[in-house]
Amino acid sequence: MTSERMDWDNLRVFRIVAELGSMSAASVRLGESPPTIGRKIDDLEKKLNTQLFVRSTRGVELTDAGKVALSHAHSMAEAAKMIDQQASNKDQPVEGSITLATGDGLGPYWVAPRLPQFQAANPRIQLKMIVSEEAPDVGTGEADISIRFSEPKQHDVISRKLGTLHYISFASADYLAENGEPRSIFEYFKHRCILHQGYVNQIERWAPKMSELKKMVNFAFVSNSGSAMIEVCKNGGGIALLPSYIGTVAPSLVPLELPEVAPIQFWLTYTERVWRMPRGRVVLNWLQEIFEAEDAFWFEAQFIHPNRAADRHAALKSIAEAQALSGGEGL
Repeated sequence: MTSERMDWDNLRVFRIVAELGSMSAASVRLGESPPTIGRKIDDLEKKLNTQLFVRSTRGVELTDAGKVALSHAHSMAEAAKMIDQQASNKDQPVEGSITLATGDGLGPYWVAPRLPQFQAANPRIQLKMIVSEEAPDVGTGEADISIRFSEPKQHDVISRKLGTLHYISFASADYLAENGEPRSIFEYFKHRCILHQGYVNQIERWAPKMSELKKMVNFAFVSNSGSAMIEVCKNGGGIALLPSYIGTVAPSLVPLELPEVAPIQFWLTYTERVWRMPRGRVVLNWLQEIFEAEDAFWFEAQFIHPNRAADRHAALKSIAEAQALSGGEGL
């Protein structure tokens, strides 16, 4: 079938059915009868000579071919929308929604606090945040953009390295006053310890130390929630392994004077379709900016202990002042 014979209406219906996972729900959304919806899907499958959905009493589920077709259908829909926007009014403000998927750390604790400033600059862009341990497939449109801890291998997914999380140990002042501070991770068996059950990302970076810890330590609290870990730790529940930047989120936590346990890299992932969307580029560039800002040194490849962060800030300030005195040229 050539592109000139493509029935765009059938593709539009296909996108809605895929989004809702139900032909009956799509019929309500589109104001067409279920038999009409079914006929259009059948016609599209016949012309493509492939099965796009697996039907069941619970609804429909995309086949592998359907996932590929959906990715292209998204691209075609966005291209049509861009033609309409750019041809009708080039000065029209960027608007629309973008779905961002993150884990329960970086999304709630680094991205969300910076959203009000983004919203003030882009009032017509709606950012939807999905917080999940599982990285959704941006290639099939489960999310537009994802911050994930493994570099994607799909050829149609673009990735930018955003930074590195440096995991260290935190405890409350009350807990340390009562139980003392361990001199190394190998003294953790004397303490109540708190662990996130998702600490399996880039396991090769954890393995040398985590395998030893798991043999020696009976973790007092294990959760899939970073918020729960932080609250338990703040209230004297034990020693928690958390990213170094968490000290800025929960300043009452005391970072222990121990080396980092693991450096874990993370990436920003998206598709060409999202990059071509004006709102997609705005969100992607903003995310890059907030992980490269002056206060984002926590995510640099080189580990900076929270107890030395003030020294780094003072050094940067001195360099800036020296450059200003010398006319802005580097030293």
